[in-house]
Amino acid sequence: MRALDAVCIGEAMGQLVPLGGQSVETATDFQLRVAGAEANVAIGLAQLGHRVSWVSRVGDDALGRRLLLELHGAGVATDDVAVDSGRRTGLFVKVPDRESSTVVYYREGSAASAIDVSDIDRVFALGSRIIHLSGVTPALSPSCLAATENALSRPRPQRNLLSFDVNYRAALWPGREKAAETLLRLAQQADVVFVGFDEAEELWGAATPAACRELLSQVPHLVVKDGSRAAIEYAGSRSVTVPALSVPVLEPVGAGDAFASGWLHGWLGGHDAMRRLRLGHLMAGRALTSLADHSATPIDVTGLHLRAENGWASPPSAL
Repeated sequence: MRALDAVCIGEAMGQLVPLGGQSVETATDFQLRVAGAEANVAIGLAQLGHRVSWVSRVGDDALGRRLLLELHGAGVATDDVAVDSGRRTGLFVKVPDRESSTVVYYREGSAASAIDVSDIDRVFALGSRIIHLSGVTPALSPSCLAATENALSRPRPQRNLLSFDVNYRAALWPGREKAAETLLRLAQQADVVFVGFDEAEELWGAATPAACRELLSQVPHLVVKDGSRAAIEYAGSRSVTVPALSVPVLEPVGAGDAFASGWLHGWLGGHDAMRRLRLGHLMAGRALTSLADHSATPIDVTGLHLRAENGWASPPSAL
């Protein structure tokens, strides 16, 4: 059997979205979707042809079974997900907006908030080339923080990559100062870090993308996503900047996860920084033109690579 390319660990939840642009207060029709930063990355990598596993905990309930079915249907292995009969699967309501969607979480005490070091043991036992996690998980509970710290501090083989997306969610933290200290400490231990410039500015007061690099100078690969302008990859003393795509934005949530899946796909394929960033932009563009956190449209991987090599000749929806 082909070796596992990536393992993503973190919470996935049910997501309720009102249809037809209606408000939650007046909507009569809602769509139930699967959402979660690390699950989004896993789905993106699976769509790109990789063998991917998602590790987490879900409740022994209909929503947990729905998550497992959808992830399995998207090509993501869920064999190492623990089912917790004493806790519920998390849920949140999203009101889409072109600029900034509003979300309300119902995740306190969820099954995934009980993630602990034993889950990290399962992750490392799988022997994948990439382990991906994000700053959402350490905000969920003390055991989740301990698990994240354990994952980032473990020795790993030279060919493996530990990937960390800062993914700052203010609503999950007791305060900005605690989030800033914790997320910086965790990010400094990763092999590749994804961070939005807006996040770095809010958390750490970074005035420029270069200031982010000063804060995370020892990270082998630092990717700073500067919104609709560009993405910059720093490696050692070098940096590569690739402008972002201009796309009609339906809803921004999930674009950062899609970008990470594109970049990681490029790393798995041995591509250079410019190609990795272009692949990230192309995947993000697909997410920006979809109301879902991840696009269900099949990917023409050959077309994706041709566009990454030659430029932006057609809209992301063509992929």
